[in-house]
Amino acid sequence: MLAPKDQHVKIATILYILLRLQFYIDTRANANPEFLQNPTKMTHALNPVFHLVNTMVYGFGVFYCFCKLHIPFLEERYSKFDPGQAKFLTMWNLYATNRYISKRMITHFRLLANSREMRKGLAIGFHAVSFLQFAFAVYYDYTYTIVPDNVTRVHSAFGGKFKFLTFWDAILQAVFFLVCLLNDMFGTNAVNPKKVPFIRKFKDYFHASLGFPVAMFVGVTFWTLMFVDRELVMPKVFDLYFPWWLNHLLHTMIMVSTMLEMIVAPRQYPKRSRSFGILMSFMLAYLIWIHVIYYKSGVWVYPVMEVLTQPLRILFFAVLLTFCTILYFIGEALNNFVWGNEHTKHKKSHSKSK
Repeated sequence: MLAPKDQHVKIATILYILLRLQFYIDTRANANPEFLQNPTKMTHALNPVFHLVNTMVYGFGVFYCFCKLHIPFLEERYSKFDPGQAKFLTMWNLYATNRYISKRMITHFRLLANSREMRKGLAIGFHAVSFLQFAFAVYYDYTYTIVPDNVTRVHSAFGGKFKFLTFWDAILQAVFFLVCLLNDMFGTNAVNPKKVPFIRKFKDYFHASLGFPVAMFVGVTFWTLMFVDRELVMPKVFDLYFPWWLNHLLHTMIMVSTMLEMIVAPRQYPKRSRSFGILMSFMLAYLIWIHVIYYKSGVWVYPVMEVLTQPLRILFFAVLLTFCTILYFIGEALNNFVWGNEHTKHKKSHSKSK
C-alpha cells in the first residue's frame, strides 16, 4: 500500500498532465479556430503529446517493475537464477512497444488506413460478416427455434415465423448486406459518382427506406418493451427455446450493423416522397398482416396487444407509425452529418473542373 502522501503526489501529477493537455488544446484552438473542426490537423498536432504520454507510461512501467516491485513468493522460487523482471513476457512486451513503435510506423499505418484499397477491403469484410450473421440468424431461427404448443399458441399459429416483424427485418438485413457486398464488387462506393450503377441506386433506396428505419424500429421498440415488462414482448419461458445470442443478433446487432453502415459507406438519399412512401407501405402492410393472422387464428402476434383495448390499440399503432417516421428523418439527418461535407466538397470540385 502506498502512503497517503505518495498517493496525493501521484494524483496531483496526473491532474497536472491532464490540465497541461487541456491548455495545449485550448491554445491551439484559440490560435486556429478550425483546429477542433479539422480532425486531420488535430491528430497531427496531438501526435507529439500522444508519443510523449506513451513514452512516459511505458518508461514508468519498466522502471517500476525493475526497481520498485518485489514479489516475495516469486523471488523465493527463482532465487537460484533470477534475471529480474525480464523473465516475464509482459516486460518484453512493454520494452518492445516502448522501443519499436515510432512515429514513422504510426504515420505509415495512418496512411495505409486512409488508402482507398484498405477502405474498400474493410467495407467488403464488414458487409460479408454482416450478411453471414443475419443469413445464419434467419436459418437458425426458422429451422431450430421451435416453441411447443403447450407453452404458447403464437409460434404454431397461422403465418409461422413470418408473423414476426423481427424475422422479416432479419431477412431484410441479410438481403441488404448481400446487396452491399455486390455493390462493393460490381458497383461503386464513391461519394458522388458521375454515373451511378443500378446496384448502387438500389442499395441507397434500400437503406434509406427499409434498412435503417426498420432495423432501428425493431431494436428500440423490443428493448423498450423488455425494459418495461418482458412478458409483453418475449415471455421468460421463451428463454428455453430462444437462445440469448440469437436474441442479440436479431434485436441488438441489427442496430449496431445499420449504424456502422452509415459510417462505412456513403449513400445518396433518394427523394422523400419515394423512399418514405416505401417505408409507410411496408409498415401498413405489416399492420394488415397481423390483423389477418388474428382473424385466421384468434391470436395476436405480440402479447402487448392482448392487454390493450381497441382504442388503445389504435393509439398504439399510431404512435409506432409516428416513431417509425421519426426514425426515417433521423437516418437522413445522420447521413447528412456523416457525409454532408464530403458531398459538398465533391460538388465544389466538380463545378471548378467545369
